[in-house]
Amino acid sequence: MRAAGARWAIEECFQAAKNEAGLDHYQVRHYPAWYRHITLAMAAAAHLAAVRVTAQEKGDTAAT
Repeated sequence: MRAAGARWAIEECFQAAKNEAGLDHYQVRHYPAWYRHITLAMAAAAHLAAVRVTAQEKGDTAAT
């Protein structure tokens, strides 16, 4: 049961990354280009998550 709950949280994180950072918007033909795009998209998703947490800690409801 715990594994299913953990998987749900992971799936939500991936869905948020797809929506917010454009993780699913790439058309590449070679691995290095794909790797660069995914790395940049995941860095953007991590930055957005950090900004959201910071805003929530400050009590700003507009950033959520």
